[in-house]
Amino acid sequence: MKIFKPADIMLPNCDMHRWSVVACDQFTSEPEYWQQVRSIVGDAPSTLHMMLPEAELGTKDPETESIKINAAMQRYIDEGVFKTYPDSYIYLERTLKNGAVRRGIMGMFDLEAYDWAEGTHSPIRATEHTVEDRLPPRIRIRRNAPLEMPHIMIFMDDADNIVFSSVTKGEKVYDFELMQDGGSITGWLVADTEKLAKAAEKLGDEAVLQRKYGSADNAIVFAMGDGNHSLAAAKRHWEEVKKTLPESEYETAPARYALAELVNIHDDVITFEPIHKVIFDTEAEMFFAEAKAFFADNIGEGRSIDLVTGEGIERLNISGLTIGELIGKCEDFCKAYTERHGGYIDYIHGDCECVEMSQRFGCAGILLPRMEKSELFSSVMKSGPFPKKSFSIGHGNDKRYYLECREIR
Repeated sequence: MKIFKPADIMLPNCDMHRWSVVACDQFTSEPEYWQQVRSIVGDAPSTLHMMLPEAELGTKDPETESIKINAAMQRYIDEGVFKTYPDSYIYLERTLKNGAVRRGIMGMFDLEAYDWAEGTHSPIRATEHTVEDRLPPRIRIRRNAPLEMPHIMIFMDDADNIVFSSVTKGEKVYDFELMQDGGSITGWLVADTEKLAKAAEKLGDEAVLQRKYGSADNAIVFAMGDGNHSLAAAKRHWEEVKKTLPESEYETAPARYALAELVNIHDDVITFEPIHKVIFDTEAEMFFAEAKAFFADNIGEGRSIDLVTGEGIERLNISGLTIGELIGKCEDFCKAYTERHGGYIDYIHGDCECVEMSQRFGCAGILLPRMEKSELFSSVMKSGPFPKKSFSIGHGNDKRYYLECREIR
């Protein structure tokens, strides 16, 4: 089964600096960021007019915005804003603000190979739990949209660098600075798409999976890096469309596929940062004792977590759990603690920030360990998707910006 395929990729013939905007789920608590974006873009053609920032969900009617978004997409098509590169992959290099370069390949993924459900054995899997309540606004837009413009990043476990080694650069199709400290991005058509397609297909070979994981049973070929809810919405939309089509049209239906960037998890630029847990407005006096009791069956040599309150920091060594199971168990403990002692959980980036907040009056927190790259695929295979807010891949400015498009009707 060919999962990652070349696509009819559409690129704009306009000012790409104003066209390309960061993903809608970034800077959700910073409306001023999006005000600055609107000031930069103005009335120019832009992906800003083709999406609704989550920071604005509480101030705008999703139904009305969906109509506006789909109208903007159709207007750009009718006005000839796009140039289409048929049956193409785009190899890209994203230079981040700190100068590091992240490599990726744009193509389309077969949604028949993706599932986010618990216990699935699909080749493409979610790495974090999918929150069903986040899907309807995305499905609503996609259901009537003529285009998709993804911020989805999907990981491959390619330690031997088979896929990127197969890439030969062709025509350069974009090269520009991204707005709002996003760095810059350059993209080239892949000269030999068949060679790349075969290299990507090899990742799913039974012998390759056997060598990596000891068994090809339940093995993952691709794992979600970013944009899982967008891919889930695309999958749900495809399931709707599929019911209206004869089976003979399944293979060629545009809605069956989703445009996304393929990234090697072994790229030096890819790093996983833990997202810590802090309980606010609680009674912290019993935190240490109850945490030790909760984790009693898992105390032993292994990875460690740090319990933090105003009384200090205590370390627990935990054994017998995957990184995903450990994060899930910490989440379960924090939820149980708030039920008994009040308060609410927040998810905090940065070790120092977590310690400072956890040592405030009425607060307590857990510092979680950093996940190694090698643990992502194996943990999802063994214990399923991670809980929400388990880890972060880079800062907001490093996330994927909307740029490439594809017709989905």
